[in-house]
Amino acid sequence: MTEFKPLAKSVELAHPSGKFTWGNCDKFVLFAGPDIIEDDGMVIETGKEIQRVTRALGVPWILKCSFDKANRQSASSFRGPGMTKALASLNKIKSQLGCALLTDVHETIQVPAVAEVADVIQIPAFLSRQTDLLVDAAKTGKVLHIKKGQFLAPWDMKAIAKKAVAAGNDKLLLCERGTSFGYNRLVNDMTGLVEMRRLGFPVIMDCTHSTQLPGATGESSGGRSDMVWPLARAALAVGVDGIFLETHPDPSKALCDGPTSLPLGQLEGMLKNLLAIWKTHQT
Repeated sequence: MTEFKPLAKSVELAHPSGKFTWGNCDKFVLFAGPDIIEDDGMVIETGKEIQRVTRALGVPWILKCSFDKANRQSASSFRGPGMTKALASLNKIKSQLGCALLTDVHETIQVPAVAEVADVIQIPAFLSRQTDLLVDAAKTGKVLHIKKGQFLAPWDMKAIAKKAVAAGNDKLLLCERGTSFGYNRLVNDMTGLVEMRRLGFPVIMDCTHSTQLPGATGESSGGRSDMVWPLARAALAVGVDGIFLETHPDPSKALCDGPTSLPLGQLEGMLKNLLAIWKTHQT
């Protein structure tokens, strides 16, 4: 029998909004927010609603929002307002909300500026094997959220984690976000969550990018946001240390990844559902 139990070493983040812990099986942590900073007002609106819901339900929450989307399929796709302006906005927003922040980094030259703003630094899936990027991010001492590449097996993350640990950072979260399965399709192997957690690091389930249909529209990725809830429920039942999702007040108007984003109005119901499943691990 595979049992969901505390890891030998948990990952911790101390923040004025609270202490976050992954790996001790006490609570799952939620990474949630808009895919990218479209404008300050939308991010604040979304963040306030997530904050209201998570406080009411007792779910630890860290704001997720990208300052740039460097891996767009089309050169005409929205990428954000530029690194300097976007990071300044995210710093202001997290201060206004009083929350911790996760954002991603794409190049080694970006690492110092991102580390000044982010409490958790994310390594994108396509860049999970970029050694210099991973090592530089690790050297910041920040908690690292490393997404498993769509082209990697769960056990391949062992070598990737070793790079960060060798650079002096074992505060690692390994993230599942789907595996390539033919053209324009991702699949999720739930046994992979167990396999990655056996490497000794907390595991996060990215429930929105896992529903992506890469490049399906010809100019951008499509998605099946109706599958976000089923994947989240399955992951919590298997046993993960956190849930990652992107949410938007109106996904049909989102400037990036709208087809995979959870409608903000569905978040409260979804989290109540997930909490009920989480409690089954405590019995």
